[in-house]
Amino acid sequence: MKDSNLILFDFNTKSNISNWRVVDDVVMGGRSNGNFRLNKNGHAEFYGDVSLENSGGFSSVRYRFESIQTLNSKEIVIRLKGDGKKYQFRVKDKSNNNYSYISTFTTSGNWENITIQLSEMYPAFRGRKLNMDNFSAESIEQIAFLIGNKKQQRFKLEIDKIFFSK
Repeated sequence: MKDSNLILFDFNTKSNISNWRVVDDVVMGGRSNGNFRLNKNGHAEFYGDVSLENSGGFSSVRYRFESIQTLNSKEIVIRLKGDGKKYQFRVKDKSNNNYSYISTFTTSGNWENITIQLSEMYPAFRGRKLNMDNFSAESIEQIAFLIGNKKQQRFKLEIDKIFFSK
C-alpha cells in the first residue's frame, strides 16, 4: 500500500467501532440477526444469520463519518476474508440520502484485497437500481457492507482495512 492512499478504517485490537451500526431487516419486520465486533486478532467481524421469515432477507453494518473527499481517488480497496458468499459494499455521498451506490463482490474464503472502482458503483434503493448516473460525487459520508442473497444463511466477513487508492 502506498503512503498516498487514504485509509478509511484500519482495524486493530484498539479500534473504536462504536460508530459502526448493524441494520437488519428487522426494521421491516424481518428476523435476520447481524453482529459486529473486533476479534482477538484485531479484525472486524460482521457475522450472523440471514432469515427469510416475515419477508426478511438482509443484514448490514454501516459506518457514518465526516465527509471525506474522493476527488483524487479512483477506487476503494478492502482487505478482507469472507466465507465464500456474495456481499455488497455500499457508499453514500450524503448520509441522509435514501439511496446508496453499490458494488457486489464474492469472497473466496481466503484473505484478499477486493478492489472497487468508484465510477462503477451504481445507485440503488431497497434493492432496485435507480435511473441515475453511477457514483461521481466529490465525497462520501457513509460506507456499508450488506448481505442479502435471497436465501437463509449464516455469514461471516472479517475486515482488516478499507482505503482509497488512486
